[in-house]
Amino acid sequence: MKKQQVAVLRIGHRLVRDDRVTTHAALVSRAFGAERIYMTGIDQSVKDTVNAVGKRWGGNFEVEIIEDWKGVARAWKKSGGKIAHLTMYGINIDDAIEKVRKEEKLLVIIGAEKVPREAYELADYNIAVGNQPHSEIAALAIFLDRVFSGKQLKKEVAGGQLRIVPSEKGKQVEKI
Repeated sequence: MKKQQVAVLRIGHRLVRDDRVTTHAALVSRAFGAERIYMTGIDQSVKDTVNAVGKRWGGNFEVEIIEDWKGVARAWKKSGGKIAHLTMYGINIDDAIEKVRKEEKLLVIIGAEKVPREAYELADYNIAVGNQPHSEIAALAIFLDRVFSGKQLKKEVAGGQLRIVPSEKGKQVEKI
């Protein structure tokens, strides 16, 4: 089976308040198997932080600062990709995940604030990770874990300066 291409689109950013949350959305995207994240309204320092993590720990994850999230979503669809919007109002993840896994090119939309109606309409899948208010970061982690069936958690990442040595007790990091 061909490798599934997955990217994340984060809509919105509340200045200062969201820098840490936005950084965490990018780090979860990276660690859980996405190839890139598109983000609106972020400060360059968020991109720099995520790029510094990639330099130390490896991988080819990309952060792209964008102005027009709808343009990104429409271009994604025009290129043959599908869109999954994570929302507590959608279809339960368990009822949609098998179909989503078969998509070759997937853009995952998460919000920082109230998501505009257009996101629901552009999405091929409106998916709920539970039907209670929760963090978009938690939903993203669960969704990506389900999409990749947990395989991304054991993936070797090339190109970094550091690597964790699994240990039952303590903390072991080795320089590469």
